[in-house]
Amino acid sequence: MTNDAVVLGLLAATLGLVFWTSSRTSGFWKRFYTYVPALLLCYLIPAILNTLGVIDGHASKLYPVARDYLLPSALVLLCIAIDFGAIVRLGPKAIVMFLTGTVGIMFGAVASFEIMRLIHPETVAGETWRGMTTVTGAWIGGGANQAAMKEVFEVDATLFGQFVAVDVLVANVWMAVLLFLASRAQAFDRWTGADLSAINALKARIETYQAEHARTMSLTDLMIILAVGIGVTGLSHALTGPTVGWIAGLPQEWRLQDYSLTSSFFWIVVFATTFGLLLSFTRARSLEGAGASTIGSAMLYVLVATIGMQMDLNALLDRPWLFLLGLIWISVHGGLLLLMAKLIRAPLFFMAVGSQANVGGAASAPVVATAFHPALAPVGVLLAVLGYALGTYGAYLTGLMLRALAT
Repeated sequence: MTNDAVVLGLLAATLGLVFWTSSRTSGFWKRFYTYVPALLLCYLIPAILNTLGVIDGHASKLYPVARDYLLPSALVLLCIAIDFGAIVRLGPKAIVMFLTGTVGIMFGAVASFEIMRLIHPETVAGETWRGMTTVTGAWIGGGANQAAMKEVFEVDATLFGQFVAVDVLVANVWMAVLLFLASRAQAFDRWTGADLSAINALKARIETYQAEHARTMSLTDLMIILAVGIGVTGLSHALTGPTVGWIAGLPQEWRLQDYSLTSSFFWIVVFATTFGLLLSFTRARSLEGAGASTIGSAMLYVLVATIGMQMDLNALLDRPWLFLLGLIWISVHGGLLLLMAKLIRAPLFFMAVGSQANVGGAASAPVVATAFHPALAPVGVLLAVLGYALGTYGAYLTGLMLRALAT
């Protein structure tokens, strides 16, 4: 298939099928998605179509369109949902555990890189560090940040595909560990000596917030959400040209190009994220009640499918050592969280949701939160959305550190 309109229709049908089957509450599909994450299929099915020659992902223009327009719009819509007041009311321990998870991802990238250099140097040779930046973006923020790092650090599509597999497999193993721990929360909280009064108060606040802010999306809501997301994306593109031109005119000996500061896509992402954060302090944040982040997520899944259609599945078997790299990486993250939980006597809820808000993002953090209490699901979303804001910056800094180690 060479007609992009036909390919887009095929991708839309694929995403619809994945989401419809994953929404089944019983039967075969319920059991199937217990073991196979829906996100993996959103990558995998387009990749299979590309590998079999049904579509040509590299010749298609769908990915550049999704990257330049849908990704920045998604970042804006995900960031305006941030409620800093609500995050502060969660208490300092929740924020400390979330940020510890973020630091754990960044430090884990560096530590796993050095450990694999001792165990199997070939695994981290060459351009591997570039692929690791995409996982950092995914594990601090989400798919938008992951895709952003792919462009900022110019990650090859095949290498990107290999790290997508590492990301999905390791992240889902880690979520299983967290869900296992959630069933033993009482024992964990006794070990840390945690005070659970804040959790009980939080449940009451969440239930009140849901009752006051939830509403059905109207056509006006939808048009305003699109106006904000796409409008800010246009503004970001407009500011990027002069910014890149100004930086390019600075002295060459400053070597700003080494830090991606002359990359147009880098500035589009930074502007979109920054404007989204600023809008979260305005009435635009109320758009979340009408589903702003849901529309942003839908844009992301279209982007995910267009990325998947560029993957060469045969390359996944070429570097099995990458999975050990990922396991070491997530172990460093988990170990740091355990240490901090013990030091500050944090409840398991803060540790588990703080971790999954980083590693799994808004798609799975609510799952872990719900394991503690159904009313706490929005807390996972709240912290995960904060991760979207930090993902671009944290992954970029980690990329600079990894590049320094690789040279």
